[in-house]
Amino acid sequence: MSKPREPGPTGVAVIAKEAGLTSHDVVSRARRVLNTRKVGHSGTLDPGATGVLILGVGRATRLLRFLTALEKRYVGDLVLGTETNTLDHEGEVTATHDMAGITLAQVEAAAANFVGDIEQIPPMVSAIKVDGTPLHKLAREGKEIERKPRPVTIHEINVSEKDAEAGLFVLDVRCSSGTYIRTLAADIGTALGGGAHLAHLRRTAIGSFDLDQAHPVEEPVLISPAEALRDYERITIDDDSAQSVRYGRPLPEAHFADAGNGPWCVFDSADTILAIYERSPDRAPDGLVRPAVVLEPA
Repeated sequence: MSKPREPGPTGVAVIAKEAGLTSHDVVSRARRVLNTRKVGHSGTLDPGATGVLILGVGRATRLLRFLTALEKRYVGDLVLGTETNTLDHEGEVTATHDMAGITLAQVEAAAANFVGDIEQIPPMVSAIKVDGTPLHKLAREGKEIERKPRPVTIHEINVSEKDAEAGLFVLDVRCSSGTYIRTLAADIGTALGGGAHLAHLRRTAIGSFDLDQAHPVEEPVLISPAEALRDYERITIDDDSAQSVRYGRPLPEAHFADAGNGPWCVFDSADTILAIYERSPDRAPDGLVRPAVVLEPA
């Protein structure tokens, strides 16, 4: 009789991704280091980009969509005067513009027009799938197809000079998940009457997790689901309600009335996280809120 398999590791790892690795490469390395196949990532970073990448391990992979939804922060170089087919420094030059004399104040004014709720057209080199095929695969085949604009929110853009005479400025962007910084750079270039591309992109934060808390993929540090979800509202419930949560039952909206709009992390009286609850988009008419993920089943 075979022995039952040992449960693998469970938790969330905040990784400092190096340049030259795809997000899938990071996942593959983490699988080897942690000796488990059950690893996923929240939010793709391009191979040339560096910075914060969050991994879910074991049962914590169920949390990834909530971590993906957290706001992001990026720093990258805005290179004025040159457009590329990938919108970044790794692509082929497709157009050049004389943008000598553009000042920091002008770049700041152009960037300010993109703060708030906007729509972006995803670049052809993105991971978005059309009819099951990632756009970047079609781009490698020399194809370009029409893409629908996608709504995103840019909360803040700070611009600084790197080498104004060479048309180099630094963008520091705080934005919603799904924002394309390379598209933002190209759009700012267009708004300035020429063109631009992005170079040396670095994701400096996902939610409250920043580079100071990130580790190399060869030395991952797992944190608990409760710590990983620290950016979400939390509520604590009594023992009777806790048992209902363990069985995956809905809870009355009254439990969440004073805790924001959700999603909510539900804890028991022993401070153990039991589940994540969220209100359905159509808001159930029965006055109940249902679990999205149960972490501690009965």
